Amino acid sequence: MTEQNIDLMKPFGPWIAKITIPEKIINTLNNYVDEIIADEEKSNKQDLGTKLAGNVRQEFKLDNDFSEKSGWGNLLGKATAKWVEVAIKKKITKFQIEHSWIVRQFANEYNPVHFHSGHVSGAGFLKVPKSFGETIQKGKTSNQNGKLKLVHGNKQFLSQCMYPITPKVGDFYLFPHYLMHLVYPFYGTDEERRSISFNATIDEDIFDVYKN
Repeated sequence: MTEQNIDLMKPFGPWIAKITIPEKIINTLNNYVDEIIADEEKSNKQDLGTKLAGNVRQEFKLDNDFSEKSGWGNLLGKATAKWVEVAIKKKITKFQIEHSWIVRQFANEYNPVHFHSGHVSGAGFLKVPKSFGETIQKGKTSNQNGKLKLVHGNKQFLSQCMYPITPKVGDFYLFPHYLMHLVYPFYGTDEERRSISFNATIDEDIFDVYKN
């Protein structure tokens, strides 16, 4: 695997990282998801809907073996290591995925404001509808339908508290586990908005900024 490019941004408090999921891994993930959807027994076995915040069609976890063999876990580990090193000049020696899961969202569904467990988290996109629909009130200058929004703190002079993200297949964002975020509903289409997320732990002495 070639070295992963990574973009860091600091729209407010914590550093956020953005990477691109390689097309090969996107295809592998989507094929895996389609196989799960077609297998009712496995879908039920891996269902995470009752443990996650989303009010969506379906949410299920990835097999740990699949995450490893597909290269997904390796991609996340390398990206997290680079993100931490560039942001705070420290090198992690541990990266352990707690969970990685798929969110299948359709029209009129949403994911409310929530945060994750672990130390580091992220969310990205495997399928995106051609359109998320129009705003109910015509003439709105901003259409939030289907967007992922990161939230931190409160709006102040020279300090934004919200960072909207328009879904694009292959884009993946990494953020600290505590960062609040939500996904807005969308309308007027039968197409799926398919996203993938994860929680992981790293070196405790790097994560625990209060240890001293």
